[in-house]
Amino acid sequence: MDISQNTSQKPKAVVTGASSGIGYELAKQFANNGFDLFICAEDPGIVEAAQALEGFGARVEKLQVDLRNFEDVEKFYAQIQKWGPVEALALNAGVGVSGDFIGDTELREELKLIDLNVKSVVHLAKRVAADMVNQGHGKILMTSSIASILPGPFLAVYAASKAFVQSFGEAIASELKDRGVTVTTLLPGPTDTEFFERADMMDTKAGTGKKDDPAVVAKQGFEAMMEGKDKIVAGSFMNKVQGVVGKMMPDQMAASMHRRQTEPGSAKK
Repeated sequence: MDISQNTSQKPKAVVTGASSGIGYELAKQFANNGFDLFICAEDPGIVEAAQALEGFGARVEKLQVDLRNFEDVEKFYAQIQKWGPVEALALNAGVGVSGDFIGDTELREELKLIDLNVKSVVHLAKRVAADMVNQGHGKILMTSSIASILPGPFLAVYAASKAFVQSFGEAIASELKDRGVTVTTLLPGPTDTEFFERADMMDTKAGTGKKDDPAVVAKQGFEAMMEGKDKIVAGSFMNKVQGVVGKMMPDQMAASMHRRQTEPGSAKK
């Protein structure tokens, strides 16, 4: 698909993983605040999402693309360059894999998770942040997780991937702060999206428990990004408490606390 140049005077935002959940709600925030959009996801739901977002007054380009593949990320970036200078980049695409690391999970799926949650974030940030520095301004939002600050039993690779995103985001935020580009990390807690079903977590306390509204999480993330904040723990008050307590706890105690929420079968305990 060949994306045409956008000559609109509106600021332009790119959102990955925008077909549903937090990504879609982030795209809606951009649309409602005067941005044009270039959105992507690996599933065909991106077409319907684009149609819905046009209803909020934005010009919307869409691309169904698998960001786990290096070549596909490069193709996506080439289309971004052709589309026009980007003011905001929301790196939201991600996936979860749950279960016992030795007995339940598949190595191939965990490596695919790393490709999407880690490698594609670094890849797109490397490309687009350089353009933002050259133009002298820009904003980047990375969807991390409250899981990034806790060891994640039964979500071992996912939690580690979000710890990477959190560390990476905070590091380049420091590097770019004097070059006109801000980097904000968004740390949601359990949110009412398809994540838990896709990650096979519907028999866990986390999967069946109370969750935050993705629209609220996205609004908080958008506002933090626009204000140039380094990070935001989004959602409920308990998420914010967990964010503080998780940093103070010994790692093994934090792991035990997390395990009670993510262990398979914990929904029945």
